Amino acid sequence: MTNSTLLDSKTFDLGDIDLKPIEAILPSLRTYRFTEANEVVERLDGAEVVITNKIKIDSTVLEAVADHLRLIVVAATGTNNIDLNSAHRLGVNVCNVRNYATPAVVQHTLSLILALTTHLVDYHHAILEGKWSNSGNFCLLDYPIRELNGRKLGIVGFGVLGQAVANVAEAFGMTTLIANRPGGTPTEGRLPLEELLPQVDVLSLHCPLTASTQGLIGSRELEMMNNDAIIINTSRGGIIDEQALADALCHRVIGGAGIDVLTEEPPSIDHPLLSPDIPNLLLSPHSAWGSRETRQRLVHEIALTIGAWMEGNPRNLVS
Repeated sequence: MTNSTLLDSKTFDLGDIDLKPIEAILPSLRTYRFTEANEVVERLDGAEVVITNKIKIDSTVLEAVADHLRLIVVAATGTNNIDLNSAHRLGVNVCNVRNYATPAVVQHTLSLILALTTHLVDYHHAILEGKWSNSGNFCLLDYPIRELNGRKLGIVGFGVLGQAVANVAEAFGMTTLIANRPGGTPTEGRLPLEELLPQVDVLSLHCPLTASTQGLIGSRELEMMNNDAIIINTSRGGIIDEQALADALCHRVIGGAGIDVLTEEPPSIDHPLLSPDIPNLLLSPHSAWGSRETRQRLVHEIALTIGAWMEGNPRNLVS
């Protein structure tokens, strides 16, 4: 029987999903709703398998539990909370979960694009402020409304998710331009970022947070974009320089932004993007992925990943 620990179930289980697929394959599973940093080593005592979403497992933790820990399953695609080099050195396998949230993230991405290009939130607030009632006209057109048809969508990160966003965007009549993989070899049919940015009306980020993508979009890149272009980030915080984005929006360098992820989560109250006077900014609280269907799919994928590892055929192995 494999001793195992789930460190932070509350990050994906709101009481509305079934954990039985994991419990069936790990009958000795110890489940914790959340784990503080100073509790991690103790809660991993004797565990051969650990499931974690956002709890940090660094070199200090790994050194302390390396005599028994054999597998870390990250209940997400991003693995930046795990010290992968130390895990590899100590013989601890690390697997992630991939492509489980595609439908939810695609619809959230397009929701942000549509809301920004139609100024949906601005119109809602205008109505509540009485502007429509006092307009003397049957409609209110105080904010510019743009059609997506004929516009250009730039995508950074053209994996399963980026491709799915492109497919839906094409149904709105958009043309897709694809950026070269940051830090990767140039690929035919893809553009260097500096060539792509001036051409796009919407830039959507779907790449992982790595050394190559940290701070990928800063002041220089934002200034390359058209002043009515919008940027969407439903991937990872840290890819965009958030102070630079706040400044660019306030100075009308770009036309808008829809942001679901931040470098610090939850953000401090003085985070630069939480200022109430930033124009045409939509924030969501890392919720793009959070449909019940996605979270249940995540549980099934975790169980499949653990089962494959137990059978000696690990899937989604990153270290």
